Amino acid sequence: TEIGQLAKAWVNFNGTGTVAIRDDFNVSSITDNGTGDYTINFSTAMPNANYCAAGNASQDVSSVGFFDSLCFFSYATGSIRVETFGDPDNPNTETDLNIVCGAIFSS
Repeated sequence: TEIGQLAKAWVNFNGTGTVAIRDDFNVSSITDNGTGDYTINFSTAMPNANYCAAGNASQDVSSVGFFDSLCFFSYATGSIRVETFGDPDNPNTETDLNIVCGAIFSS
């Protein structure tokens, strides 16, 4: 496998109630910044902030709601912020979702 083809970090966490990591690689913690707003903190920093983040979010394991989504922002070497959305009546409003997954790819 060439460098850059494997995830440098990934996480699956519960974004409702008390935030809890279900499983991870190279993630030290999740900071709950408020409704639907989290910081994923890396155990080992990325070499720079020019990495790729990919992920998904949903309310439960059996279905994905039409409005369930997430976005990444504030790319830093030691962390990244993520917001989740899932309210069909207010699609631009952050919403706590049960399943939040993210993967980080970097060289």
